[in-house]
Amino acid sequence: MKLTVFWERMSAHFGEAYADSFARDHVMSELGGRTVYQAFEAGWEAKDVWRAVCRAVDVPAERR
Repeated sequence: MKLTVFWERMSAHFGEAYADSFARDHVMSELGGRTVYQAFEAGWEAKDVWRAVCRAVDVPAERR
């Protein structure tokens, strides 16, 4: 998954303004106690981060 697709999906689910806030501030156990941005900095792939977000906030199947 490309990063642009990841951010499109984040915006579609959370709304453009909240997607960035969620990615900066929400620490997820699914990402090893990291935020989305920290996971990317640690080398996580976009598809794996998206899967973690989906599990953390119950993204509907049709948006996964």
